[in-house]
Amino acid sequence: MHKLDQRGSLLIPLVLVGVLLLFTLGFGTWAFAGRQDYKNNVDEKISEAVEASSEKLSIEKEAEFLEREKEPFKTYQGPSAYGSLTVIYPKTWSAYVVENGSGSAVLDGYLHPKYVPDIKSDLSIAIRFEVLNSSYDQVVKQFDSKVKSGKVSVAAYRAPKAEESLGVIVNGEIDTKKTGTMVLLPVRDKTIRIWTEGQDFKGDFDRMLEELTFNQ
Repeated sequence: MHKLDQRGSLLIPLVLVGVLLLFTLGFGTWAFAGRQDYKNNVDEKISEAVEASSEKLSIEKEAEFLEREKEPFKTYQGPSAYGSLTVIYPKTWSAYVVENGSGSAVLDGYLHPKYVPDIKSDLSIAIRFEVLNSSYDQVVKQFDSKVKSGKVSVAAYRAPKAEESLGVIVNGEIDTKKTGTMVLLPVRDKTIRIWTEGQDFKGDFDRMLEELTFNQ
C-alpha cells in the first residue's frame, strides 16, 4: 500500500517535467527558426530599412524645398475704393484678379500654384478672395441654415493685422458639395470673403490671413 502511494506521488512531478521539457523544446525550435530567418535575410532586411528611410528623407527634403521656393511672397493690393485689400501669396503661384466687377463681387481674385486653371470650370482654386457688394450681416446670414443643420461651424474672427474689424471664420460646407475654410470680414458697406477648399492649401491660407490688411 505504501509503494502505490509513492508511485502516485511521483507521477505529477514527472508530468510537469514532461510538459516543461516540451515547452522548452518548442520555444527553442521557434527561436532557432527566427534566428536562422534573420541570419539568412539580414542583408535584405537592412536594405529595405535603408530604402524606406531614404524615401522618407527624400519626401521631407522635397517638401522643405517646395516651401523655400515660395519665398519671397508676392503682394497684391486692391483698389482703394474697396478698402485696399492686401494679400500675400507664394512667388511660385499665379494670380488672376478681376477689379471693378459688375456682379455681386466688385473684386474677384484667384490664386493657384503655377497657373490659374479655367475659372469657369468646377475645379477647386487654391485660394479665392472677393469684395462683395453686400453688407456683412447679409453675407453672414446666408450661413444660418447650414449652421442649424450642422453643415458648418461659425466662430468670431479677427485678422492679426486688422484687429479693428470683427468677422467670422466658417468651417465645413462653405459651398454646395465643397468643404473648406472661409473668413468673412466687414469693410465699409461691403464684405471681404476669403476661402480655401479642402486641406491641400490650408497652410498657405493661414499664412495669407496672418498678413492680411485692408482699410475700413
